[in-house]
Amino acid sequence: MIKTFHIKPTSCLAAILALSILAAGAPPRATAADGSAPPTPTPTHAETDPLATPRFDAVAGKALAAMKARANELGIQGVAVIGYFEGEQATGWSSRMLVIGKMKNPPSGTDSGANLLAIAYAKATEMVESLKPSGSAGRPPMKGELGWQGGWIQKGRTGYLVGAFSGGKSEDDVKVSRAGVDILATVL
Repeated sequence: MIKTFHIKPTSCLAAILALSILAAGAPPRATAADGSAPPTPTPTHAETDPLATPRFDAVAGKALAAMKARANELGIQGVAVIGYFEGEQATGWSSRMLVIGKMKNPPSGTDSGANLLAIAYAKATEMVESLKPSGSAGRPPMKGELGWQGGWIQKGRTGYLVGAFSGGKSEDDVKVSRAGVDILATVL
């Protein structure tokens, strides 16, 4: 015995549409309760930045706070830079900066002034290239380097930890830089 089924045209159209979507490999589109499209999630920093290191991001603020506290203990102002890169050679890095009181020594009289931010980053980049504390690369400074002491670098668990400060005497800058690196070393 042959049975006959009656299919409504609208049901047939919906079935064809659903099969064509599945055949094309597209997932069905979810909708919110009110029928609108659900909100698109905002990508995280780590998803949009190929150099992002979430562990560094989590501890960088604490490292900068330690540098600020040490600078305050020493009675100096300037710029703190903290950084991290994975591996044995930097091909990218994560860094953060904090102005502690002042970013520059303004020009006066015959003194042309000092951009403390530029000096701190020059110390940091010298260390990233040499893997030695700033001013002790064991060679004459390259173009773009100052050869000034005041930064600290050390090997961490999975890469290198970098701290640089500019604003005080070299020996005080090193103390501030080490305070930040010591905090990074607890995690990285």
